[in-house]
Amino acid sequence: MTLQTGTPWQVAALYRFAPIGDCAAVRDRLKALCGSEVRGILLVATEGINGTIAGPDAAVQMVIDGIKAMPGFSELDVKYSTAATPPFLRLKVKIKAEIVTMGQVGLDPVRQAGTYVSPEDWNALIADPDTVVIDTRNDYEGAIGAFAGAVQPNTRSFREFADWFEREGRALLDRPTPPRVAMYCTGGIRCEKSTAYLKAQGVQDVHHLEGGILRYLEAVPEEQSLWSGECFVFDERVAVGHGLTPGTHSLCRGCRMPVSEADRASTHYVEGVCCPRCHDERTETQKARYAERKRQMQIAEARGVAHIGEVMGTGRSADPAE
Repeated sequence: MTLQTGTPWQVAALYRFAPIGDCAAVRDRLKALCGSEVRGILLVATEGINGTIAGPDAAVQMVIDGIKAMPGFSELDVKYSTAATPPFLRLKVKIKAEIVTMGQVGLDPVRQAGTYVSPEDWNALIADPDTVVIDTRNDYEGAIGAFAGAVQPNTRSFREFADWFEREGRALLDRPTPPRVAMYCTGGIRCEKSTAYLKAQGVQDVHHLEGGILRYLEAVPEEQSLWSGECFVFDERVAVGHGLTPGTHSLCRGCRMPVSEADRASTHYVEGVCCPRCHDERTETQKARYAERKRQMQIAEARGVAHIGEVMGTGRSADPAE
């Protein structure tokens, strides 16, 4: 596979909750739409479609148009950005039980989700002292960027969110006058389910950021922003900042966690092998294998081709459903 680095790649993060009767047929349709030019990860479940794709503008738009033409998907949520190098090395289209894994039976995000709040109105909502702001993302995401004053559940995966709410979150709302709840995530999909979950638990005044952090960083000028840090994304860009410009974080190939500039300065950081987070968790055999993988990637890069194999690393899933 030849690496294309001359022209910016169009990146489209997309999702839509809509019923799908034949997931295998939709999977095959998506593969055909993507063809040989579009790469990324697309998830199909009976509840809808979720994923991120990248490729030439026209090819990506053909996929988006094809999905929107499907029954129930005309209102597909899409957020566009660009990347200077391929953010994905291949295409994966998977059938899953859920397009974002929460593990709560009976939720209907289409009908039960909270009230959308536009990026332009978000600042006023979360600045109100009567609003409890909750980050629905995972611990490693919140660690590199968050909204000021947001509660961090510090979950390792989204399926832990319901347990966290029962264990700790509900107590945050135990006041004589129940507060408003404002929730956010990367692109909006986790909030569709988490706000539906809270409403199913009897919490009524629930709001969420329309389009997620990505749309906020695109729409709100940096000088007016209440966002601090960078936003983790599930592709080779690792993180983005205001205006969806590339961030400063890289990816550890040992544990697939974001690595900061300070992490890279650590003696426990070895590019392509390990970082301070996983240095003591990997055996010498594993480190040797990762080092060889890095060497093979360098050889492939020098030849102008992508090294697929184990290039995505090990450890934490890069699956946007997790």
